[in-house]
Amino acid sequence: MADKQILFSREEISARVKELGEEITHAYQNRPLVLIGVLNGAFIFLADLAREIDLDIEIDFIRVASYGDATTTSGTIRLTKPPEIDLNGKDILLVEDIVDTGTTLAWLHQYFAEHNAGSVKICALINKHERRETAVVVDYSGFQVGKGFLIGYGLDYAERFRNLPGIYEVMNS
Repeated sequence: MADKQILFSREEISARVKELGEEITHAYQNRPLVLIGVLNGAFIFLADLAREIDLDIEIDFIRVASYGDATTTSGTIRLTKPPEIDLNGKDILLVEDIVDTGTTLAWLHQYFAEHNAGSVKICALINKHERRETAVVVDYSGFQVGKGFLIGYGLDYAERFRNLPGIYEVMNS
């Protein structure tokens, strides 16, 4: 792996997650909120975020798989681990580590809307616009990033580096 440069420190991430938790707490007073983490990347962010939300919440996880080939601009998205709790009429907050192309989260937003969720919103640690292909509204965004390949705090390279305490940009050497 090439060198890496710190983009957001552990302290900056912690402060921003606390702010997001306060925003979400205020927005969802007296509403049945369910945090749905998108595996694998969102698990660290979701754990920290959940502790900053001062509400009775439910938590579940989903996993999606995308398939495509060199001749296809967007692959088929398939839910490989559906939620296990009843979501009927509940407010869902999809929690993701990074929104890049937007395709998967747009698909998930539609999926949950079609399955009788009370509402569906998106919370992403990183809202990255460099490769956005599908319009998607990120309702709660930790950090806006224009471009770059990022690792750490759940973000990976070949399933490695998720455990780094900060977020780093991989530098080409």
